[in-house]
Amino acid sequence: MKLLTYYMKRNLRWIGILLLNLFSMTIIIELNGIAYSEWAYGGILCLFFIFVVGGIDFIIYYRRHEQLIDVQKVIRISVDALELPSDQIEEDYQRLLQLVHEDKIKAVNRLENRKKDLTEYYTMWVHQIKTPIAAIRLLLQEEETPQNMEIESELFRVEQYVEMALHYTRLDSDSTDFIIQKHSLDTIVREAVHKYAKIFIRKKIRLNYKSLDTQIVTDEKWLEFVIEQVLSNALKYTQKGIVSIYMEGENTVVIEDTGIGIRAEDLPRACEKGYTGYNGHTDKRSTGIGLYLCKRILEKLSHTIEIESEIGVGTRVKIGLITEDRIHE
Repeated sequence: MKLLTYYMKRNLRWIGILLLNLFSMTIIIELNGIAYSEWAYGGILCLFFIFVVGGIDFIIYYRRHEQLIDVQKVIRISVDALELPSDQIEEDYQRLLQLVHEDKIKAVNRLENRKKDLTEYYTMWVHQIKTPIAAIRLLLQEEETPQNMEIESELFRVEQYVEMALHYTRLDSDSTDFIIQKHSLDTIVREAVHKYAKIFIRKKIRLNYKSLDTQIVTDEKWLEFVIEQVLSNALKYTQKGIVSIYMEGENTVVIEDTGIGIRAEDLPRACEKGYTGYNGHTDKRSTGIGLYLCKRILEKLSHTIEIESEIGVGTRVKIGLITEDRIHE
């Protein structure tokens, strides 16, 4: 019905002309005293031809509409799928489409080249910045003073931000090197925990770790980055208490803390890009990127993330994984 309305509007001029002719013929017949029975026969015959021709034209219009709908599926790649124009106006419109499409392709290519250059630059920068970081760490280890330990702690934070920048730029790039294999979940998590051992000790936070004797199918490096980000948040917002790591069911690893928690109204947006919530306003160093990256990475790995929290009680982050058993189901 909607398409028929559009068709009527498109041909409104011709419909007006036909109605005007019909009105003119009626006036002429009336002035010439011709019997209406004789006029009616000719009028009905004319209306019959009008409906037949109009019906055929509408069917052609409808098929043209359906063809254009199909073309929309491939028009992003090329406009060559369009049929040959039936008149000069259609040819002009197709030429405009061709020009717009060519301009779009050039813009996309420029954007992709710029994005590629930025990714390559940041990748190079990350690898170069690791050299002075390693040198500073060696210098700090020459003498263990409270000041050096504090500097080393801040240096570790710098390394975190560097790794975050690298993963952020590579996540959607062509150089994203996902290698999906079978791995030991226990090994991946222990590697992540080992990096934060000094922070556990310095903040006097106890680790309650239960062996994760599970084989999973994932990318080891990217999943370890996710575990590190979740641990980083747990330690950042836990001033005292316990961080627990354990399995829930057969394919969910849980990282639970006894920190300040997340407000209920902030939970639905916790993984949004740049969203820091109330805790982020309290901690000015919060970027709102960590959990966003975690969610994006886990989605690409076909894993899931779920966050449960209560103010003053703590937070539970549940990561759903693909275990070896699920592959064979």
